[in-house]
Amino acid sequence: MTELRSSEADASRFRTRALVVGALVFLAFCLLASRLVYLQVVRHEDLAAQAESNRTAVVPIVPNRGLILDRNGVVLATNYSAYTLEITPSRAGTLDETIDELSKVVEIQARDRRRFKRLMEESRNFESLPIRTRLTDQEVARFTAQRYRFPGVDIKARLFRNYPLGEVASHAIGYIGRINQAEKARIQDSEDEANYRGTEYIGKLGVEQSFEGALHGTTGVEQMETSAGGRAVRKLSSHAATPGDSVMLSIDIKLQKLIEDMYGNRRGALVAIDPRNGEILALVSKPTFDPNLFVEGIDVENWTALNESIDKPLLNRALRGTYPPGSTYKPFMALAALQLGKRSPSLVVNDPGFYTFGGHTFRSHEGGLGAVDMHRAIQFSSNTYFYSLAVDMGVDAIHDFMKPLGFGQSTGIDLNGEVRGVLPSTEWKRNTYKRADMKRWFPGETVSLGIGQGYNNFTMLQLALAEATLANGGTRYRPHLAKAVRNAVTGAVTEIQQPPGENLGYLARNVEIVRNALVAVNKGGTGTRVFAGAPYTSAGKTGTAQAVSLGQNVKYNAKLLEEHQRDHSLFAAFAPAENPTIALAAIVENAGFGAAHAAPIARRVFDYWLLGEYPSEEDLAAVQKGQASAPIGKPRKVSEVPLAVP
Repeated sequence: MTELRSSEADASRFRTRALVVGALVFLAFCLLASRLVYLQVVRHEDLAAQAESNRTAVVPIVPNRGLILDRNGVVLATNYSAYTLEITPSRAGTLDETIDELSKVVEIQARDRRRFKRLMEESRNFESLPIRTRLTDQEVARFTAQRYRFPGVDIKARLFRNYPLGEVASHAIGYIGRINQAEKARIQDSEDEANYRGTEYIGKLGVEQSFEGALHGTTGVEQMETSAGGRAVRKLSSHAATPGDSVMLSIDIKLQKLIEDMYGNRRGALVAIDPRNGEILALVSKPTFDPNLFVEGIDVENWTALNESIDKPLLNRALRGTYPPGSTYKPFMALAALQLGKRSPSLVVNDPGFYTFGGHTFRSHEGGLGAVDMHRAIQFSSNTYFYSLAVDMGVDAIHDFMKPLGFGQSTGIDLNGEVRGVLPSTEWKRNTYKRADMKRWFPGETVSLGIGQGYNNFTMLQLALAEATLANGGTRYRPHLAKAVRNAVTGAVTEIQQPPGENLGYLARNVEIVRNALVAVNKGGTGTRVFAGAPYTSAGKTGTAQAVSLGQNVKYNAKLLEEHQRDHSLFAAFAPAENPTIALAAIVENAGFGAAHAAPIARRVFDYWLLGEYPSEEDLAAVQKGQASAPIGKPRKVSEVPLAVP
């Protein structure tokens, strides 16, 4: 028997189902509506910003780096534009395979691969890194035709730093290099983070580093509309970058190059200062290096050659090389004696050729100089006179007088990285040595301080600054390389203000006594032959400083020592003596007697600065070999000698 379905029951079930479905549909619409309200109302601004961000891209515009110029407007650092082939590792697939394929299109050498690998270690995976720089137009065309084969690889136009004079003044100018991780972290923690967005290079040394803020400029921004694939469609807005300002130095680059040429293959340093204001006229450290090697990232071969060389070309000897000043210290000892009332200029001391103290004999001139007063002691460089003077003064009195002159102190020069050296005192020794028996200052240690030996260790910058202070009568100026800044937009030149000079309070008659003795050095002392025929009056002091200590009874013989163990040749001087406009300190490492090597260089510097004369080719060759005294051959006019570009 077939059971008939109740129409009423079916209708009831249908209504129930319809209500349930309707409720579900209604609930779904409510959810959709609430989500719509949430998206359109609650998160409207946030999502609108995201949409705009997806539609547009903000691209930083890296500013052109400012120029570096010498005092006469000669360009020492500039920029040039070139194409680079760059890889973004996160988008490039298998890197080795990509680079192998790229090398079939564009030449990629082994050093390019090594540099790229090093950059990867220093950078994030999503950053674009150069595999090749300075592409030719033909290489650009070849890659562009096959660009579709290389995802994550692109060609970019970049500005590169260039140092047109190569190695000349490299320690003073410095160089730029790729920003490393430590520098990135420092920038991110500073107020300059936004200004360095997109910047990949930063000053690493010298003026490039010390004046990074002025040279870098202000980063601009460009807002671009992009497609779904991230490709730029059109420019929406733009805020141009402001180029970096140009820094104008006090250095005379032709003088700088002349000095470097005169050193030849010898090691050493020379600092020349204008004693009237502290301007650095030349800051030489030899050997030098080519800063262009560092711009794109130095390769292993060049880095190894520079870093492992026994001559240490990367060491800035003017700021970081410390040396005993030798006899160039004696004039300052004499001035200290006069100022402190320890010696009268007329006091006569017998110089028998040695000095005995505490059972030890200290060497002086062979045969001795006999009776010497202060003038003769400086003129003929009597060790005995200054040995006894040092003992009379004591180490702490010497320290306290020499400190304001800048010995063993930071000079405040506008370059980073200078070292203090050592100006000894009893307190210094207590703080330096750990062993109790080494902390005590022994009276015998004072003796050698009088002739610029012992613990004394100073930079050529410090010695030049002290010489400049003596030259101008006792006013110490802050030494500086940067003279002015030229605004990149307006062209306005603004002098860099320096602190006023500090008058050290020397009595004029005391300065005159020392000055006259230094003039006598160049007229009838150790500098006579070098300054013969000079039409100006100069004041100077030669010096010979030990590179290694010798036994008490061991006689110095350069031929028996390795080249790096021989004495250093020093000279400190200023001119014209009556109204000085230049003061300098020079050292030629391991060259021996100061009058034979350092003084001839100084003579040519003075001739350049005061007379506008440039050495003859014959004379220049003689100076390089240490075989010169007074100039030989016909000097050339400075204006007629071109500044040779490598």
